[in-house]
Amino acid sequence: MRDARRGSCRGQMGVPRELFSRLIRQTDRVEMHTSKLPSANPALVPARRMTGGRFIAETIKAKGISHVFFMDAVLRRALTEMEDLGIKRILGHSEKGIAYMADGYARALRRPAVCMAQSVGAANLAAALQESWFAYSPVVALTGRHAATYQYRNAYQELPHEPLYASVTKFRGRVDEVAQLPHLLRQAFREATTGVSRPVHLDITGYTGDIVGAAEFTAAIFPEETFAQVPAFRSSPDAASVTRAAAAVAASERPVILAGAGLMMSGAEGALKAFVEHHGIPVVMSLDAKHALPEFHPQNGGVAGTYSRSCANKILHDADLVVFVGSDTGDMITNHWKLPRPETQIVQIDIDPAELGRNFPEAIGVHGDPKAALDRLHSELPSRSRADWQRKVTDYVAEWRAEADIARSSEATPIRPERLCRDISDWLPKNAMLVADTGYASHWSGTLVYLTDPAQGYLRAAGSLGWAFPASLGVQCAMPDRPVVCLTGDGGFMYHLPELETARRHGLNVITIVNNNHCLGQGRRNIDTAYEGRKGNKEEIFAYRDTDFAQIARDFDCFGVRVDKPGDLPKAFDAARRSGKPAVIDVVTEFEALAPLPWTAPS
Repeated sequence: MRDARRGSCRGQMGVPRELFSRLIRQTDRVEMHTSKLPSANPALVPARRMTGGRFIAETIKAKGISHVFFMDAVLRRALTEMEDLGIKRILGHSEKGIAYMADGYARALRRPAVCMAQSVGAANLAAALQESWFAYSPVVALTGRHAATYQYRNAYQELPHEPLYASVTKFRGRVDEVAQLPHLLRQAFREATTGVSRPVHLDITGYTGDIVGAAEFTAAIFPEETFAQVPAFRSSPDAASVTRAAAAVAASERPVILAGAGLMMSGAEGALKAFVEHHGIPVVMSLDAKHALPEFHPQNGGVAGTYSRSCANKILHDADLVVFVGSDTGDMITNHWKLPRPETQIVQIDIDPAELGRNFPEAIGVHGDPKAALDRLHSELPSRSRADWQRKVTDYVAEWRAEADIARSSEATPIRPERLCRDISDWLPKNAMLVADTGYASHWSGTLVYLTDPAQGYLRAAGSLGWAFPASLGVQCAMPDRPVVCLTGDGGFMYHLPELETARRHGLNVITIVNNNHCLGQGRRNIDTAYEGRKGNKEEIFAYRDTDFAQIARDFDCFGVRVDKPGDLPKAFDAARRSGKPAVIDVVTEFEALAPLPWTAPS
């Protein structure tokens, strides 16, 4: 099949040119309706004639989005226009990879990101959006789908997209004709950034979306900068709920704040710091909020839950009041609802009213943006000293550090992951963003990497193994002047190895540290239990061949170095940063290493 631009008889991915032209002409006729659509201020935002592709490109530009992540073939007219507007077009190697890149971009900036795929790639893209859903990430996903005349006729590679996106998006829209673009594209950004920020999806007519992309119409571009950031609005809680929460905190002897992903997406770190310093209340965090306070801040009790420090779980256990701020109350943060104790008073601050009381029915619910709620609570709550409680918290943290420092100082070979985390902590640049994979990469880094500078950041996978490496490329796009460091395991890195080529092609000089124990280590305990008392080849279900990822990196024309002695880690980190290329540091670590189980109160 010849390309349509060279005189082919077909206009778009199997659509006959005659039909393709007719569909565009039919879409063109909506101009008279589109030009009459109400506008906020027509004098300030003049309407003009353009293609759907130009409208998409200019809308994305107006939102301040610098990069778009895509898999060919999709919205080629829009992509062409983006070049003129200075938008970087990042072609990846899989739909999941580019969705994770967009997710990393959105989380790093707390702004919307855009990823795109053709009709047959829509299923893969949808699967990746569960990461964005769990992380409250405002990703706008655009896909193509066959025209209406091709629907329900066994058209090539076509299936319904709506069910695929139902569980992983907050809003879904079908763009059947170009006249719908002004409303639906603007609405997509509104939905992504308001209330609970989450991914959204637009399905655009044309196998690659280019029936709409090529059609001409008359429209105006509305920048709507409010919806170019998260949160779009800071909803303030009602006075009565704040008063109830303040009274509960004031009456407590051992209060603790539990900070979560919602607090981070709200940008409430400063409000949290001011609040806890004034009122002397300790903070424990979910993994997503690991960097809500610097490591050695006196109120920092560490990461709690299942991937946790024992000190944080002990603090939660001893508390008589826990204030959840932008955190869910699921099994991970509560260590399967063993924390806090049943008699503990609960306050929940959340932008999503459906979360208030979800797992703690008697909780005092405060509905509002975490930053706005903390500011209100701060102004209403009298200052109070709790010296005994602070001493206990300090002792718990010091006890944990002393124990952790033994493993973090290990000189063993193969290298212990605890030692790897110590050397990352000592070397990590002051403004670096650390991006961690799920599983043990999150567990080790969440507990044992120390983020000591307020400018350092931390993002981690919400649960999809392999997320971290492509996500780190998106973070580097968002933050071109900051060092981005990815921590993953060999199992996770193998998911998206081809994106090394993407990194090299675009000069995304992420430093990827691979904790290479040539296995999926997190499941080791359960596998050992399953094989207890029996013979067999248990390694077959969790072990890989020993792979030299440094050599693979060099084959991609990236920097690669393998480290098998702990004393060589610092110079490897420095060499990677000096290389001026995407870098892979392949660290040979202990096959038998297991992260500690979470602390649980004795029964």
